[in-house]
This record gives sequence, C-alpha cells and structure tokens, in this order.
Amino acid sequence: MHPCQDLSRRCEQRSSRANASVPFVLLARRSVLEEGRLRFHPASGYNYSGERGASKVVNSLKMSPGKRLTIAFVRRGYSQTGGAEAYLKRLGRGVDAGHDAQLITTGDWPETEWPFGSLNRLHCQSAIAFADELKQMRPRISCDVLMSFERVWDCHVYRAGDGVHRAWLNRRRKFEVPLQRFIRGLNRKHHDILQLEEALFTNRGADRVIVNSHMVKSEIVDLYHYPADKIDIVQNGVPLEKFRFDPELREKSRTELKLKPEQIALLFAGSGWERKGLLFTIEAMQMCKNRKMGLLVAGRGNKRFYKSKRVQFLGEVSDLVRLYAAADIFILPTIYDPFSNACLEALACGLPVITTRANGFSEIIENRVHGSIVDRANDLVGLRDALRFWSDAARRAAVRSTNVQCASRFDISGNVARTLEILIQAAASAASTSEKI
Repeated sequence: MHPCQDLSRRCEQRSSRANASVPFVLLARRSVLEEGRLRFHPASGYNYSGERGASKVVNSLKMSPGKRLTIAFVRRGYSQTGGAEAYLKRLGRGVDAGHDAQLITTGDWPETEWPFGSLNRLHCQSAIAFADELKQMRPRISCDVLMSFERVWDCHVYRAGDGVHRAWLNRRRKFEVPLQRFIRGLNRKHHDILQLEEALFTNRGADRVIVNSHMVKSEIVDLYHYPADKIDIVQNGVPLEKFRFDPELREKSRTELKLKPEQIALLFAGSGWERKGLLFTIEAMQMCKNRKMGLLVAGRGNKRFYKSKRVQFLGEVSDLVRLYAAADIFILPTIYDPFSNACLEALACGLPVITTRANGFSEIIENRVHGSIVDRANDLVGLRDALRFWSDAARRAAVRSTNVQCASRFDISGNVARTLEILIQAAASAASTSEKI
C-alpha cells in the first residue's frame, strides 16, 4: 500500500515550500555505524586509488562482511528505451548482489523492470509535485542513504545524469529564433526544473553530487557555485559482454533490415530528436551526395518533420545490439548530452562515433581516431566531412579493435563499484551528522 495516501488529492498542487530559497531540512536518519551495517563489494579488476579509496572507507567504518546497506533510489517516470532507466537497472543489478535496494518512482515504472528490491510509488507526475511528495514522505523512508536520479528538494546523493537544465537552455537558445525563446520562457515546466536545480546546488540540498562528465561538473560549479570538491565524476559504463562486435549477428541483422553489402548504414539512436540533432544528421548525409549511404533511426519522435527517402524509421527499439551490428557509422550530433550511453554502446561494438563537443562522451575519444568530434551540432560541413572520412570501409575495419579497446575501460562493473563507494561514504556522513543533532 502506498505510504502516503493522504497526499493523493493534493499532489498536483504547488507546495508552499516550492520557492527558490527552500531550506535544506536535515531529517533524522537511522545510524549506519552500528556494528555490521555496511558492506562493500568491489568489482573484479577495478582499480581503486586516491585518499578516498574503497579500502580506506571499509577500514574506517569497520564493516562486517555479513551486513548490508539499505539504498533508496529515486526516479520519476519511465521510458522503455531511456538511457537513465537502463543505467539505473544496471546499477540496481550490481547493488543487489550485496545490499538492499529500493526504488521510489511513479506509477508508470513496471514492476517487472525492478526485480532488485521493493518498489514504492508516488502519485505525483510533475517535477515540483513529485519533489513535494517525496519531501513529505521522507521521514518514513527507511534507508541508510537516498540517491536521486531526479531533481528533488534534497537528498544525500544526486546523480546529475540528465545534465544541467540551465546549461541546456543556454545552448538551445543559440538554435532558436526570438519567438521560440519567448514561448519557451512562458513554459512553467522550465521554471520548476530550474527551481529544483537551485535547491539542490545553490541551497546545497544535495549533500554530494555525481556527474558523468567533466563538462557537467564545470556547468554546476560555474552556474550554481556548488563546491567542486563535493562533485564526483563517475563516467558511464555498459555491460561489455553484451555490447561487442559480432560478425554473425552483423550479417543476420543487415539481411533483416534489407541492407545490401555495399550500403553504408548510418545509425542514429535516441528520443528527443531535436536535441540530439536528427535534422542535422539528415542534412549532412544529403550533402555527402552518396547514394550508397542510408540512415537508420531508432527512437521516438515525429517523423513528419524528418522526411527523407534514405531514412528508415524503426520506432523504439529495446535492444539496440542488432542495430549496432548492422550499422557502419554511429552519429549523434547532439545540441546537449551529459554523456550519451548510446555512443558508448556503439563504441564498444566497434563503430566509429560522430558526435559534438556538447556531448560528455566526447571526452573519452580522440577526433579521427575513434570517430569524429565537431564543435557545434549545426556544423553541417564538419558533419559531412566526418561522414565522408568514415565512409571508407578499410578505415572502419581498422578502427574496430581500437574502439573496442577504448570502451573496455568503461565496463558497468567499474561504474557500480565507484558509485557504491560514494554511497557508503555518504551513508557514513549522514549517520555522523544525525548523531550530532
């Protein structure tokens, strides 16, 4: 039964706390320093270093190997093909091996998609209402540490996987005419999201922040003056045993997609086509004037605005592995992306990746070595030249092993281990603070 039924009639109303100066209320939390409450499970082969290394955390807390940490994850909404959802499930799977994980979410997250622990649903859907409801039920959440993947009023650890909304709006304005900017300024949703960001960063509602790129860390520090030493960079990871080059699957997938051997298949994957640069992809492909080149589009969007004879719209695809196998080049000229999971998956499958510097993923590759990086999403000449460069079959074949090697540093096990290390530290800090009250 829902733990906060009395909020159902009011959850869509704005709370009196929804203002830019929301104070951080430190709620009483259960002590996690009692003997044997925490346990750390390092991933195989993952190298821990630095003064905040996992071994030092384990020793300082004197953790008994037989006890578990209780972690509450927060995420609003659900998309079958969403990168955040895919990552959260991977993290949940890793944490479930040695700790108790619960998910606090909305009604659209399927129970079958969270087999790692309890699933608690809030009634509210809008950003502010969801944050309000979470704050009111917070004293009744039984956990050692609360990690939010959603902008909320406060939490122990906030993972800024969606990036910085203010930074996204600043970048988007460069691609809009004045009327579009005016209309967007009237949209209450953006105001609400900015308000929550202000609460997390400026008002220090987040005790600690995890980002997946240096780009996002710089944005948080520059725009909100959040302490840099409280921001941890944990780059994305993928299950490398799943995302790899498979020549047999490539042949089968190309046959299913009716791709001829001489065809050059570009792949664009993701929803939010405007932000991710689908229009720029199509225009750059047309500028190549290569009839052998075609585009596969996986994801949700309005096809009416992106018509082209050489584009196949595949809709939402839950398993992209066969598409990576069939494709020759992966392209995502995004206006803004904290760190594209799809780009990392494509890299692990050996594909050259064409993207922009506004994608945090670009920090892990070299231009014209693992793919191509253009400065701006609307740099059509740069995108055209990149497509022509990687249209050479021998060049693509030569780079495959280089890309697989590059991606090998980003297995999901390393990401989970580092994230768990941060959660353990956050739990210890929360318990210490609670004991001082």
